[in-house]
Amino acid sequence: MGANENIIQGEIGSAGGRLDKALADASGLSRERVKALMGEGRVTLAGKPASQASLKVAPGTPFLIDVPEAAPAEAVAQDLPLNVVYEDEDLIVIDKPAGLVVHPAAGNPDGTLVNALLHHCRGQLSGIGGVARPGIVHRIDKDTSGLLVVAKTDRAHEGLAAQFADHSIQRSYRAVVAGRPVPPSGTVTGAIGRSNTNRKKMALVEDGRGKHAVTHYRTLEALKGASLIECRLETGRTHQVRVHMSSIGNALLGDPVYGRTPSAIRPLLQSLGFSRQALHAAELGFAHPVKKETVHFVSPLPDDMRTLIDELRH
Repeated sequence: MGANENIIQGEIGSAGGRLDKALADASGLSRERVKALMGEGRVTLAGKPASQASLKVAPGTPFLIDVPEAAPAEAVAQDLPLNVVYEDEDLIVIDKPAGLVVHPAAGNPDGTLVNALLHHCRGQLSGIGGVARPGIVHRIDKDTSGLLVVAKTDRAHEGLAAQFADHSIQRSYRAVVAGRPVPPSGTVTGAIGRSNTNRKKMALVEDGRGKHAVTHYRTLEALKGASLIECRLETGRTHQVRVHMSSIGNALLGDPVYGRTPSAIRPLLQSLGFSRQALHAAELGFAHPVKKETVHFVSPLPDDMRTLIDELRH
């Protein structure tokens, strides 16, 4: 074991059950992190290597997890413009423009929010999120605009991650959807997982597969062939608003994956050059993970969405 590694050891809790869940509950790590460490041979159960996440494990079984310190970020620091809404020594809140990818990945090795943050924060980003994603606690899609909080310290990262896990983070989105939701206000509940037919898409899936997801929506304004709605997220799943609104027949305008923009509206989007899903992360509220005070941020609709809404009023 190297000097920069951390050992977590203890006993499986009284609930027992699947090994990955039991270890996550006992260690405070996420299940995905536990699985990754198991794959690297860094987890032992009763002194023996454990690699099967679904293994049923008895309460009281001793475990040991060897957690390596986060490696230096491979992403390069880049001097890119950032709209900083709030910043202190623990965290930073960004108002992200549509079109900006959050972290490097295949096809987007640089020019991302992480590259910009590495320059802006100069080594002051939490390493707990792994190599390529320093400080990233949650994400919004490339073509979604709006508010995003990023951790600068491990303590802030852990505190924010816990709030996302227990769904106490306040998040509100504004979206322009096709047609009129019926009823005008309501709740969409349905597990979200990878589509069986297209692995690049998410979809509503049967219970027991995917992740539980709840979206509360309300109509703010009826538009011509469309509606401006507010969505408050009880959970935060990949593409949640897009999948849930599409599932009730009110797909987001401009969404190339989950909806087909009505033919009557398509020429308007083309004339405006509006080529993204009409979705904006408008509100973000949480308990500051270090200062403990409640903070709340609001981002106004960006120009492209305001123009779209104005045109749909005529």
